[in-house]
Amino acid sequence: MSAGPEAGSDAGAGSDAGPGAAVLGGGAAPVLCLRFRRVDGVPLDADTHAGLLGLLGALTPVVQPLPPDGALADLRGALRYFGRDTADLAAVIRVRALALYGAECAIGAAGNPMLAAMAARGAGPGRTVVVPDEPAAVREFLAGRPVAALTGVGRGAARRLCSYGLDTVGRLAAAPPATLRRILGPRVGREVYERAHGIDRTPVLPGAAARSLAAERPFDRDELDPVRHRRALLSLAEELGARLRAGDQVCRALSLTVRCADRTTLTRTRVLPEASAHSAALTATAYAVHAALGLQRARVRALSLRAEDLTPADRAARQLTFDPEDEKARRLEAVTDRIRARFGPAAIARGSLAA
Repeated sequence: MSAGPEAGSDAGAGSDAGPGAAVLGGGAAPVLCLRFRRVDGVPLDADTHAGLLGLLGALTPVVQPLPPDGALADLRGALRYFGRDTADLAAVIRVRALALYGAECAIGAAGNPMLAAMAARGAGPGRTVVVPDEPAAVREFLAGRPVAALTGVGRGAARRLCSYGLDTVGRLAAAPPATLRRILGPRVGREVYERAHGIDRTPVLPGAAARSLAAERPFDRDELDPVRHRRALLSLAEELGARLRAGDQVCRALSLTVRCADRTTLTRTRVLPEASAHSAALTATAYAVHAALGLQRARVRALSLRAEDLTPADRAARQLTFDPEDEKARRLEAVTDRIRARFGPAAIARGSLAA
């Protein structure tokens, strides 16, 4: 691997590793979760994202894309090969991403993908948060966090847990496993108990199929009108729903990113009541997330919506309904999908979006 000396010299340039990293104790943290953002505020395009993935590939072959702006990387072999710690290699990535692609990155480092993703959410652009792969450090990192911060704990499960006083991950970890199985069911209770102790058995899968889909709607000018915001959200949900159904996939969560006129960004994620590719369900969730942000007078430059945690549609359970309107909407959706597949995506559209 010819990148060895070069990586060493970048890390040795080294003041970047110190100020840019917040390390909770010592110990290896070989899994990185990275979120990239261009410093000029322009959304990350597919070519730039691919280049950043190639940058990671120079350090480790175990890189999993997280479109449109992220990645997971397993550095176990790289730590041994380069003789550097996680913070040093994270500093190398940050320097190269900024120099070559004009992109800042927020990096979370931990012993598994779940913890790394949680750490990345707490890292600002140009910063690295390292959670050492040690039981005491993991307990300290998780203890005070709300139960909804754990992967796999949706709103319904969080409400049930909170009703029993299990409102933080620390209290959840202290609960007997049998109690969690009674509250959440055998399988979910076991998984939540493990995650409350920082255990995530999900591997980093190099070159894995994308587990998310994203779309963005920029405005011609900084937009104050909430009606236009909702119209953009409807358009985004319709697009993502069509793309999911075309790929025979469903998503379990939606993430809304609002880019404001002052270049600040707000991102919120909500788990769907059930995995779905139904445009109406996606739209309702997008509206709910947007309303919860309370953007009454915000000047919005762009809205983006990402469907996350994708799974094959044939593996997802669907709650049966006797609502004829819901069934009618789903049949109409199937018809419009066939029309668009034959005549193009612009062949048919909702009346509220036709302009």
